[in-house]
Amino acid sequence: MPSTIRLFIAIFFFTTGLFLAGCQKQEKLNLPPLTNRNVKEELIKFGKENPETEVLISTSLGEIKVKLYTETPLHRANFIRLIKMGYYDNKVFNRVIKGHMAQGADSRDEAEKKRVNIGEYGIPSEVNTKFYHKRGALAMARYDDEFNPTKASSSDNFYLVQGTVATLSEIQDVEQRYHIKYTPEQIKTYTTIGGVPTLDSKYTVFGEVTEGLEVVDKIANFKTDTHDWPIKDIYMTMKVLD
Repeated sequence: MPSTIRLFIAIFFFTTGLFLAGCQKQEKLNLPPLTNRNVKEELIKFGKENPETEVLISTSLGEIKVKLYTETPLHRANFIRLIKMGYYDNKVFNRVIKGHMAQGADSRDEAEKKRVNIGEYGIPSEVNTKFYHKRGALAMARYDDEFNPTKASSSDNFYLVQGTVATLSEIQDVEQRYHIKYTPEQIKTYTTIGGVPTLDSKYTVFGEVTEGLEVVDKIANFKTDTHDWPIKDIYMTMKVLD
């Protein structure tokens, strides 16, 4: 075999090896579980060391890109932390309500639920009137006030808002009932693009969809059983982009 051909083959396999190495999944972080006692301290520390705000949610129905708000630092840090631990990989959307939202990340498999031990804790509320439940909003679920008077968020269950277009009278009713004062821009968004204003002031919105709203629609419109669980599991994986 001519030396030039051997050299070409060697270069080809060397560069191909580099490419394949670069395509491999990043190693997941092995972090200790959190508790209600240390959650704030640990998330503040982790957030300083991990400032990313861009996330890709890959689902069996398509991809969704979301941007996390720096103004909700504990929720942002928690979401990034769980993603880097691999917690959300192979989880599913477990509560879907058409015209409302798509919630994850649970699993029917008990072993999968315990695959990554994140601990038992809630995230201190970071409700901010600047961020509201417009179409495409990303927020954390939580237990009702009866069991959770501080409105602490779930450690892991998030939801993406699909919503519907609201009328001005509906917005005014929400303002009066929940003592909220919307800005003209927020009112315009709710009455033209849509959302779920009845969730405002109750749950922490900590990000929004930047690409893939059509995928949110596919998930939210999926046929469900009597418990709002999709009749066919919609799987997800996540990775931090930037």
